[in-house]
Amino acid sequence: MEKEEMRKKLIDLIEPMVESRGFELVELEYVPGRNGRLRLYIDRQGGVTLDHCELINIAVSDLLDYHDPISHSYNLEVSSPGVERPLNKKEHFQRFEGEKVKVKTREMLKGRRNFSGTLQSTGEDFIVVKLEEGELAEIPLAEIARAHLWLP
Repeated sequence: MEKEEMRKKLIDLIEPMVESRGFELVELEYVPGRNGRLRLYIDRQGGVTLDHCELINIAVSDLLDYHDPISHSYNLEVSSPGVERPLNKKEHFQRFEGEKVKVKTREMLKGRRNFSGTLQSTGEDFIVVKLEEGELAEIPLAEIARAHLWLP
């Protein structure tokens, strides 16, 4: 199974369990191989503590032991997304309108792939960022390779 296909399968398995415990699965990183790693970033209103990470780690470990989707050994890590948390869902962009962001696009837009500024708004299939230079950039959600909050 391809890495991205396995990542999607793991999200489909893990996300409902994480949400049922009152948390959001912000990001899931999967690294296959001999030194495999499965890293989850979770969040919730009011933030995440070490005890929360431990609770989700145990629950996810039990879930993965039961379903056994990963055929090799791996380390499971559960963490908060941190202050420069990734933004990878439309809802993330909506929640953090008015905040500083960095966005990298898959293809060149207006002669560039990297955008830094203030997230102004979120449309149906795009975001608007007021760039540091002062101009507005409309970026299609489908073109975003990576985005995260930014503390300049």
